[in-house]
Amino acid sequence: MLIRAAVATDAPAMTELLNRIIAIGGTTAHQHPKSAEQVREDYIDGPDTITCVVAEMGTDLIGWQAIGWWNGDAHIGTFVAPDGQAKGTGQRLFDLTKDIAKTHGLTTIHATIRADNIAGKAFYARIGFVEFGQDPDWALEDGRRVGRVHRRFAL
Repeated sequence: MLIRAAVATDAPAMTELLNRIIAIGGTTAHQHPKSAEQVREDYIDGPDTITCVVAEMGTDLIGWQAIGWWNGDAHIGTFVAPDGQAKGTGQRLFDLTKDIAKTHGLTTIHATIRADNIAGKAFYARIGFVEFGQDPDWALEDGRRVGRVHRRFAL
C-alpha cells in the first residue's frame, strides 16, 4: 500500500470512492454526490484545504483523508473503500496526515461523526480522538435524526 499526498489528478478516483460511499449511506454526512471539480476544490487544493492524502493499492485508490477549515477549526474526513475497511488503511492515512498537519502548525484536529456511524466512531477512537460533545438532534435532509458526535485529537 502506498500512502502519499493527493494531487489534482486524484480528484476523479477520489470522487468515485466518495460518491460510492454516499450512495451506500450511513457513514457520511454527505447526502449528495459531488463532482470531481468539487472534490478537488474541497479536499485537494481549495482555499480551505490544509492537507489531503490518498492510499493506493497497485493502481487503485482505496482511501483518502483530508483536513480542511470548517467553522474555524481544522476538521478531518476519512473515506476508505467499503471492502477495505478495518484493514489498517485509515491508520496509515492518519500517520501521514498527522505529520503534515504538524508542519502546518496545527495543534488540534476535529472530527464530526454521524452518531449512527459505529465503524467511524470506533476508527476515530482507536486512533486517539477524544469525544468532547454531541449533537443528538442533528438530522439528515429527509428528517431522520441520526445525531453527531464531536471528537478532537491533540497533536
